[in-house]
Amino acid sequence: MRVGVPTEIKTDEYRVAITPAGVREFVEHGHEVVIQQGAGAGSVIPDEEYVAQGARIVPDADAVFDEADLILKVKEPMPEEVQKLRPDHTLFTYLHLAPAPELTKSLCDSGATCVAYETVEDTHGRLPLLAPMSEVAGKIATQAGAFMLERPLGGRGVLLGGVPGVAAATVLVIGGGVVGMQAAFIAIGMEADVFVFDRNLERLRELDVAFGGRASTVYSSTLAVEQMLPRADLVIGAVLIHGARAPWVIRREQLSLMKERAVLVDVSIDQGGCFETSHPTTHTNPTYEVDGITHYCVTNMPGAVPITSTFALTNATLPYALALADFGVRDAIAKDPGLRSGVNVVAGHVTHPAVAEGVGMPFTPVEELLVTSH
Repeated sequence: MRVGVPTEIKTDEYRVAITPAGVREFVEHGHEVVIQQGAGAGSVIPDEEYVAQGARIVPDADAVFDEADLILKVKEPMPEEVQKLRPDHTLFTYLHLAPAPELTKSLCDSGATCVAYETVEDTHGRLPLLAPMSEVAGKIATQAGAFMLERPLGGRGVLLGGVPGVAAATVLVIGGGVVGMQAAFIAIGMEADVFVFDRNLERLRELDVAFGGRASTVYSSTLAVEQMLPRADLVIGAVLIHGARAPWVIRREQLSLMKERAVLVDVSIDQGGCFETSHPTTHTNPTYEVDGITHYCVTNMPGAVPITSTFALTNATLPYALALADFGVRDAIAKDPGLRSGVNVVAGHVTHPAVAEGVGMPFTPVEELLVTSH
């Protein structure tokens, strides 16, 4: 199979979907790899390193899409990339389709098979391809939040860890999954006063052990969140429902409960955002203000640290990408049912139930389509 890797063109995105080590693995499996010139530059991977492992460099994205059967990306395709997709293409990338009906429809119209990193599951029902970027995003969420609390950047003007004689800032993390846990670890390390909210008691027990008593764990309810908001200097939204649009955990009228110039960081923004007042931002223009509250809602937080993120992501995605190349989609998902849950769009149909519900389109089981389309 011919594997193609285009340069990412989303604003402020510096990651790349393959490393030289990944190229070597594909070549050893008998596949050909074509990479757009300069695709690795943002992650400080020069073309020569890809060539040394057997890749062929092509001049532009058109050449990648023209030649490749399997397209590897990092972020969802931009409109000009969607136009390059064909029915014989398999696209493997982050898609986050539940809050994106227009993108979903355009991918359906392309006829391509689209497999989403964020809905692939392992044997325990976890999300192995979302986890590494969730770890990065969780750490960045606290770093960014601490930075945005500085007065010149629109924040309250408080230091997260305080100093002797002045209390530390209060950090509220809503959601105790991978993102929330990493956000809390960084906040603990910065000596903030940390509270982690979740609705899974077993998970709260795990976090309590992991934090070693250095953070408080709280069962999350609407009232519990409301009672915490007046204390919080920084709120990190880290709520995830597999494949689905994120639920709102803070509504606009609740912003009035918060301190002026407090900061909200919405890590769930890729799935539509978990604050009612959230809308996507970029690293270039990361924040905006609503009712006196600073919002940080960058949709590709890990893109800010591409060297770390590219290697963390490709370590996780490579085995699945190899399976798609070695066996094709139909046989790969037969061998790995967890990969089946990653298939979001096939031959014009939505094949993930949560995505179908999110975008208001019919759901079609993937097996019904792959029998006839591949």
